[in-house]
Amino acid sequence: MFTKRFLTLVAGVFAFSATQSHAAGELNIFNWGNYTSPELIKKFEDTYDVKVTITDYDSNDTALAKIRAGAHGFDMAVPSASYMPIWISEGLLLETNPSQMSNYGNVRDEFKSPEWDPGHRYSVPYQWGTVGVIVDTSLYNGDINSWSMVFDPPESLSGKINVAPEMKDLIDAALKYTGGDPCTSDKGALKKARDVLIKAKPHWLSMDYGVIEKFAGRDLGASLYWNGAAFRAREKNADVRFGYPREGYPMWMDAVVVLKDAKNVENAKLFQNFLMEPENAALASAFARYANGIKGSEPFMPEDMKGAPEVEIAAEHIPNGFFSKTCSPEVTEMYSAIWTELQK
Repeated sequence: MFTKRFLTLVAGVFAFSATQSHAAGELNIFNWGNYTSPELIKKFEDTYDVKVTITDYDSNDTALAKIRAGAHGFDMAVPSASYMPIWISEGLLLETNPSQMSNYGNVRDEFKSPEWDPGHRYSVPYQWGTVGVIVDTSLYNGDINSWSMVFDPPESLSGKINVAPEMKDLIDAALKYTGGDPCTSDKGALKKARDVLIKAKPHWLSMDYGVIEKFAGRDLGASLYWNGAAFRAREKNADVRFGYPREGYPMWMDAVVVLKDAKNVENAKLFQNFLMEPENAALASAFARYANGIKGSEPFMPEDMKGAPEVEIAAEHIPNGFFSKTCSPEVTEMYSAIWTELQK
């Protein structure tokens, strides 16, 4: 379903097998809002007689802060790959060794043993996608493959722009737009990105996660956001398109992990293994409209996702993608300073 050239951005070689037993009880999952397939959860509950409770969060930073604080009551979480090294280094995760689970052989070779979790000791791949620009082409019908849609917008979009309030995605995009590199410690490059963001902010209507219904109601003209949401917005507004900025756009993958203080460890491990079954991975993708890292899921995917421009990246856009990485503490501090100023 997806081009091999694109998938070679991540690689690894591990394949083991193991068996796990059924276990009744509960499972508490901390996941991104509007991201979990109800059908997938019901299937897991019916299969293993486990009652699943989903609690939503709205950003990587929100999730990390909640788990760091403790006393949260969750068994599992779904951090993005660029945050995984932080979760691991701070001892927030339980080593469940998914690479030894019975379904691990279904993980695409390109996504095995990634740099954020070598050997997949902690996580299983969930869904992956891109950060770009969603545009209502009834308001602007020019070239949308540029961050200028957000940072230096045409008059028809000004005042109708949203940006996802995800610090790293936004600052990485601004760095690319100004010729810099994500996670750079070059203060000059960071100042350029900061200046572009501050100058652009008066053109923005909001910094919000809820965009699908707003595009449906034609309340937004453009947004820095994720490709799966663009697909779902297009289902409700046929004028919606997703742009892949030529300056460079981030790619991401979310990882399903078990927390160090989980109370329902065996059920959490069952869920990790369950997600690596092709039919189940397809259920997750069918709901959120993102690609997944499980081979063999293609026959179970919805027909309308096959060939969808938000999911299958056109050849001319592939070279401009880069996999989002973890910034150093020093750079993260500088990002935070820019972010704080932008919130004022």
